[in-house]
Formats: sequence, structure tokens, C-alpha cells
Amino acid sequence: MPRFFIRQNQIENDLIHIVGEDAHHIARALRMAQGEKIQVVDMQSNLYNCTLVEFIQDKEVVAKIDSQEKCDTEPSHKITLYQALPKSDKMETIIQKSVECGVFEIVPFNSERCIAKLDKKDQDKKIARWQKISEGASKQSGRGLIPEIKNVLTFSQMIEDAKRKDVVLFCYEAENGQTIKNALSQIKPNGTIALIVGSEGGFSIREAEQIKDSGIKSVGLGKRILRCETAPAFALTCIMYETEL
Repeated sequence: MPRFFIRQNQIENDLIHIVGEDAHHIARALRMAQGEKIQVVDMQSNLYNCTLVEFIQDKEVVAKIDSQEKCDTEPSHKITLYQALPKSDKMETIIQKSVECGVFEIVPFNSERCIAKLDKKDQDKKIARWQKISEGASKQSGRGLIPEIKNVLTFSQMIEDAKRKDVVLFCYEAENGQTIKNALSQIKPNGTIALIVGSEGGFSIREAEQIKDSGIKSVGLGKRILRCETAPAFALTCIMYETEL
């Protein structure tokens, strides 16, 4: 069943007003008609089972709420992925797979070995594009919200932001002892998790020491070296196994 995301102000009594690209998609791409069923999520993990009742040209679709329930697809812990900027279109893959794996939000950042560099103009365009990818992946995977793609941080800003989470997982290839399982052993229910992943070249020794000096401990991702577009999904899967499965 098609799923769409709305804001609370689009709900009026027992009616939901779907506008913009989603309204056009329902009317033109999906060619749906009055009486057909859709699911709507309000970004707060509330799921509405609806029946389409009115089409106002291609600009608005009105759906009647048949029933409401809590969307049970959101992880118990909010995970923020701090991803060093990769080159080419790898970030798109990272966002898509991370959203499918349950990430709460994604924060890009710059590091010494990042090949990709974004100026302010490029950043705004990229983030808008990345946000659309997050939305598409959220619809496909049945999420209860659309993970937000934040503005790009400097390396130092990333460290300070990550330290605000309850548990911080710094994925570092030189770490052979500490595992994700061990690092999560003391996390409290509904706690927040920061996951830090490097770009193609990983982290320099200076950067790794800077992170560790801030009090953040590193974790290993096994005996093999993972690509930067593989590591986030792998780590998120490990986290989901430990906290959800």
C-alpha cells in the first residue's frame, strides 16, 4: 500500500490534505481514484490508514482517516550517523541504505582525507537532493519518519556534536579489541547513539588521536576492511541486532 508523509498541520478533524509532489504522484503517477486506500505517517510515528475521497486538480488530494495506530517500525534508540564526505555519488547510497537500516539522522562532516569538498552553494543543493533520497528510502522501507540530513560540520564540530549522545561509536580500522557489542552493553533504554564513519581514506592518525583525546572510544568492524559506503550499513545492522533483534 502506498505510504506518504505529512505534517500535523495537514490533518483537519478526520481528513488529511496531501499537497505538492505527493498529490501529483497519487493522481498522475499512481493514477489512484476515489475509494482507494493509502497509508499516511505524520513524522511522529503515527500511522493513519486512509481512503481517498477527493482530488482537487493535481494540487491536492484529500484522504479520510479510517483508523490510526502507532507505527512500530522505528528503532528503540535514535542513531545519528556522522559520515565523512565521500566522493562521487557514494553519499546517496550511504543515505539510502542507512535509512533502510534505521538511522535517525545523518550528519556529513569534513575530514583530512575527504576528496569531496562542498561550498555553501553546492551544500544547499546536495542536502536538498540527499533529503529527497532519505524520503524515498523512508517510504520504501516503511519508516515512521524521514531522517533529516544535517548541514556539513567541520571535524571539530562533529566531535563536539557526537559527544552529546549517550554512546559514541567511532569506527576505526586500527581497533582490534573494543566491539560494538561491548560498547552497547551499558546503553540505557531509548538512549541515543552516535556512529562515526570515515571517507574512502579513513581517518588520519592525528584525527584518530583527536577523537580519542576527547573521550570517545573506537570500535572495530571485524577483520576485513570495508568500503566507506559499506561500513555504515554494516555498523547499523550490528546495532539493530544488539538493540532490536
